[in-house]
Amino acid sequence: MSAQDDTRSRNHRNALLRMLLGPRKKRLTAATALALLENACGLVPPLLIAAAIDRGLPAAADGRWGPLVGYTTAALVTGLTTATVKYCFLRYSGGIAQDLLLELRHRAFAQVMRQPLAFHESHPSGRVIARLSSDVESVEEMLETGLDGLFSAIFSMVGILAVMIWLDQPLAAVVMGLFVPLYVLTRWFRHRSKLAYRHTRTAVEGVVGHTVEAYNGIKAVQAFRREDANARRLRALDADYAVARVESGFVSAAFSGGVKLIGNLSLAALLTVGVIRVDQGHLALGTLTAFLLYVHRLYDPIDELASFANAFSAASAGLEKIGALFVQHRGVTQPSAPVPLPKAAPAEPVGALHLDDVHFHYGERDRPVLSGVDLMLAPGRTVALVGTTGAGKSTIAKLLARLYDPTAGRITLDGVDLRQISDGELRGAVSMVTQESFLFSGSIARNIALGRPGASRAEIRAAAEAVGAHAFISALPEGYDTDVHKRGAGLSAGQRQLIALARVMLTSPRVLILDEATSSMDTPSEQAVHEALATVLADRTAVVIAHRLSTVAIADRVLVIEDGAVVEDGAPAKLLATGGHFSAMQRGWLAATSG
Repeated sequence: MSAQDDTRSRNHRNALLRMLLGPRKKRLTAATALALLENACGLVPPLLIAAAIDRGLPAAADGRWGPLVGYTTAALVTGLTTATVKYCFLRYSGGIAQDLLLELRHRAFAQVMRQPLAFHESHPSGRVIARLSSDVESVEEMLETGLDGLFSAIFSMVGILAVMIWLDQPLAAVVMGLFVPLYVLTRWFRHRSKLAYRHTRTAVEGVVGHTVEAYNGIKAVQAFRREDANARRLRALDADYAVARVESGFVSAAFSGGVKLIGNLSLAALLTVGVIRVDQGHLALGTLTAFLLYVHRLYDPIDELASFANAFSAASAGLEKIGALFVQHRGVTQPSAPVPLPKAAPAEPVGALHLDDVHFHYGERDRPVLSGVDLMLAPGRTVALVGTTGAGKSTIAKLLARLYDPTAGRITLDGVDLRQISDGELRGAVSMVTQESFLFSGSIARNIALGRPGASRAEIRAAAEAVGAHAFISALPEGYDTDVHKRGAGLSAGQRQLIALARVMLTSPRVLILDEATSSMDTPSEQAVHEALATVLADRTAVVIAHRLSTVAIADRVLVIEDGAVVEDGAPAKLLATGGHFSAMQRGWLAATSG
């Protein structure tokens, strides 16, 4: 990864952390206070033990048991207080952690949903799913297992070192001298773990991405007997993931082992120096005992810090990946001051479209897809777009639905620039039915009401009756409450399109865009959909992308698109008589049908 990419990744992570932690400053402050109190209580027992050895035991030997009983009682009270405060801290910090995870998931998912179509067309679904699942899980592991360790480790280390310096400076100097190799080890760990866990997150992204892609394309996989090839590909990706995990495990093990080694060396050095000082009369035995207890406690939090650093490295790599989702890609933007569409006057059609010198390309370096398209589409009329594959027909449809904005020029609906219309009003005014209309898991009624979730059952049924879908829906086991399952797999292509057209009838848009809506159907299904279209298209502006002669037959006007420009424009009969592009296309359709 280049230095620029590394900086960008850190910026993504830090911006995401600020967004999540900023509103919770007060709660984090309260959690910090609880952690401070817990660790302050934890510092007292070794001091009580030292006092009991140096003063309580000699007094008990003289028959005075009061001091020893007092030290023992104080230790018991301190232990109970520490346990109570720790319980409160874990409950409170656990609530903060779960709240953070909940918001992280919701924000990340909502951000993905808000990203423009260009983002989704350039990012494989598996990669996005990996960021919303495994990367979020890495953050969850850190919050659930490492947050308590982080607070305890930091405050314990600071408190223990302060007490050590107060008890005996020479012994404290011995302990602190070993922090130099610990610092070097920590620097090494931070660098190596960052690289290792980035490799891990990228590797798991590849595994999830391949799995999702293979599952979504299972029909093609089985049709072309690609099961074994996909399995081999997954094994290769899994092997890369295993290598990444082993690498991160080695780094973690080396760090933890190094910390243990430094801790044991410090104990040995401390015991050697301490015994000499006790023998020389410069140090009390109880103080040396307290020091040994504190050193033991000192390296426990360092070990906890090692565990937290391990979890943080994984979570940090995950946060970098998730943070990249919050980079808003170039796409459509909401108007700051929306302009409402004019109200429809009685007996006056609405839905007039004007493409005013429209230019478009998908990327800054890509070739232009549309060049200077200038069209007036009259309200209430049906226009068919025909042309060869890649001519720009679907691009015009996406621009009319404002899935993209023109690179240059503008598109207006009833005199209002699409970029000035609020998203909610535009989605109600322009509907699009594609070649394969997506049905969500749930009832048929819920799918019909997709554009109007508050529609009554009577309105849903009326919309289905208007397009001729009521008969087959009523014949289903549970009627309108029948679950369509994954993508409506139990329904035919024609039935799915009829449900999509019922959606349109329910929302009653000014403009309807049909993007090859019948191209994948058999003849009976296509006939049923065309009968429904006669109702749906009545008194409504419609733009139809046609690859079949039967689809063109419903149009009042035909536009022939070639290389991003309109090369023919007119009524179907008029264009047939000229013997141009449209006439040649019709002869090709007829030849294909007769063949």
